Amino acid sequence: MFGKMDPKKMQEMMRKLNIDVEEIPAEEVIIKCKDKNIIISQPEVMLADMMGKEVYQVTGTISESIRPNEHDIEMVMSKTGVGREEVVKVLEALDNDLAAAIVELKRRK
Repeated sequence: MFGKMDPKKMQEMMRKLNIDVEEIPAEEVIIKCKDKNIIISQPEVMLADMMGKEVYQVTGTISESIRPNEHDIEMVMSKTGVGREEVVKVLEALDNDLAAAIVELKRRK
């Protein structure tokens, strides 16, 4: 909305415009999209009340993780005999590297 402005300066500017601003002490922000998650670590989150609407401003270090698709999950489950929940965790941790996930899950057995 305002480009790369220092969150503290933004907060001060909003107060001058008589917009109620509150800082939210967040540890991590995750935006879940259909095909990926956007992860914002070390976030600075500001909540502003603008004409009765809550507006969130989030800044921080951004990374993405691609969600494993159903076919890949089922394939790894069939190759390893491991349950869905554990397969999903391993695939997400290994950025959906199917071969590495199969090797890792078989190693754990």
